[in-house]
Amino acid sequence: MSLFTIGDLHLHFQSELKAPGQLHEPVWKNHEVKFRQNCEKMIRPDDTLVLAGDHSWGRNSAECEKDLEYICGLPGRKVLLRGNHDMFWDVKKTAALNRQFAGRLFFLQNNYAPYQDYAIVGTKGYTFEGPFYVRGRKIIGWDKEAEAHAQKLVEREAERLEASFEAARADGYSRFIMFLHYPPTNVLERNSVFTAMAEKYGAEQVIYAHCHGEHRFHDSIEGRHHGIMYRLVSGDYLKWVPLQIL
Repeated sequence: MSLFTIGDLHLHFQSELKAPGQLHEPVWKNHEVKFRQNCEKMIRPDDTLVLAGDHSWGRNSAECEKDLEYICGLPGRKVLLRGNHDMFWDVKKTAALNRQFAGRLFFLQNNYAPYQDYAIVGTKGYTFEGPFYVRGRKIIGWDKEAEAHAQKLVEREAERLEASFEAARADGYSRFIMFLHYPPTNVLERNSVFTAMAEKYGAEQVIYAHCHGEHRFHDSIEGRHHGIMYRLVSGDYLKWVPLQIL
């Protein structure tokens, strides 16, 4: 029983694709075929695959029906995290999604997924991504109003993450793997409310996605930081090979 993860499938079987990188960069060509083939080679029926957000470009449940069916057809048990492009997923209707896809998909939001003696916890997360004002390669300032708005979203997501941790702890779990869609810190930070929460609850790993293209792959923490392993798992970063983390 192994634990695998990857993020940012950005499927679009029934929706319009607008992302320039996904339209033109070679790594995205037939990525859904490559990914399925890699999963079939690596993942067994009793393994768990955590998908770290941005599953579909569909704007509603009708436009992402085939995307979710594709995910259902992947091997193993599938746990889904909410991403910033997952318009089909109303956070208030997570319980309804879990009833609809019971036995096929598990939607992680204000709850947790058991994995052996671990609890898989997580939320979409958020971080301030600019605008930054740059001179040469140095950031010399940023939009303060946008930063203040971002902080409100960070606080909301932190509350949701804490609810996930507390639900697991109430059921007796003390070992955690923490998932975010957004990176835990932005390019200006080495610590955040999310890194603090990982340390508070003793998470062994923090897994995140969202960062696309080589110019974004190193925007946040990588490797061991304050005793916790941080890993980026965006699909294009992993070249569509799911990462085994346990």
